[in-house]
Amino acid sequence: MAASTLKLFLPQGDPKGLRTAEVSNWTGKAIAAPRSEFKELLQRDELQSSGIYFLLGTDPETGGAMVYIGEAEVIKDRIKCHTDKDFWIQIVVFVSKDENLTKAHIRYLEGRLLEIAKDVGRVKLFNSQSSGSRLPESDQADMEVFLSLVCLVLPVMGSDMLTPVKTSEVSKQKKNTLFCETKGLKASGMRTPNGFVVFKGSQAVLTERPSASKTHPGYMAQRAKLIDSGSLTPQTDNLVFTVDVEFSSPSAAGAIIVGGGAAGPMLWRDKTGKTLKEIEQEI
Repeated sequence: MAASTLKLFLPQGDPKGLRTAEVSNWTGKAIAAPRSEFKELLQRDELQSSGIYFLLGTDPETGGAMVYIGEAEVIKDRIKCHTDKDFWIQIVVFVSKDENLTKAHIRYLEGRLLEIAKDVGRVKLFNSQSSGSRLPESDQADMEVFLSLVCLVLPVMGSDMLTPVKTSEVSKQKKNTLFCETKGLKASGMRTPNGFVVFKGSQAVLTERPSASKTHPGYMAQRAKLIDSGSLTPQTDNLVFTVDVEFSSPSAAGAIIVGGGAAGPMLWRDKTGKTLKEIEQEI
């Protein structure tokens, strides 16, 4: 995407509180607030408009991220109906400053956003069904542009749920793939804004170290979840990543691969053999 100028405004001077965001030459506008400032959010004039909204929070069963994606002709009236949902702690609303979003437009946007969120797979969807909407070709093109700006602004407002995990194809373009080898097994990945991604096809040890569940219980629990979900699949004598998986750090990625504690900056190397630590010390 081309370079963009993003204007953030903090009405109360609190970066964690109520805030708005606009992109130059875009008719859209984002308004976000924590649930603790829901009353203040409802007083905003923008919420009298039609638009789309995200209720962001945590899945009480798994502790992972969860979102409700919705649309409404009058945002204020609709979101007041969601106070009975306990999981959400943040809300982000997108409207059009020229008030040109019709019911068909916002239903189309809701459907596409649900599709993207499912494909990206970063969060659990509270609601996965959408009525969707068919639009004339020109309107559909306009909404795809609007959608692309929503995807651009949403991370700035606090959620990367629509941001795809960087893949091996992206890495090849940037020529910054890193590798690690353990017990004859090979894995590849790269640094990302959120931590570190291990690419599909990478290998991991089949059995974790005997002490790993005690010394690194969090990593081993994550490893078990990846196996249960099919993201890590057992082979004859190793595990294989069936999808690109993003971790919080190179060490977290390494721990899942080696089945125990791992010093990520020393484990991952470029094609010349230089460690990640050495690479980053040169910057």
